Amino acid sequence: MSEGQGSTGNVIAALCSFFIPGLGQLIQGRPIMAAVQFVLATVLWLILLGWIIHVWSILDAAWYRRHNYY
Repeated sequence: MSEGQGSTGNVIAALCSFFIPGLGQLIQGRPIMAAVQFVLATVLWLILLGWIIHVWSILDAAWYRRHNYY
């Protein structure tokens, strides 16, 4: 399976983030980024700006590229 933008895993993660901000990052194994995006979206939705974080969450999941550090 290919990694990076457009891979099946990233498309699934982006779809998950579409429904719940941060869920795609959690599926990708990035729990800290998932928590940050979920909390920011929740707080900002209170003042009607949560859509900004929501869109960021979707794009971040779609464009994520795993780095291989040896």
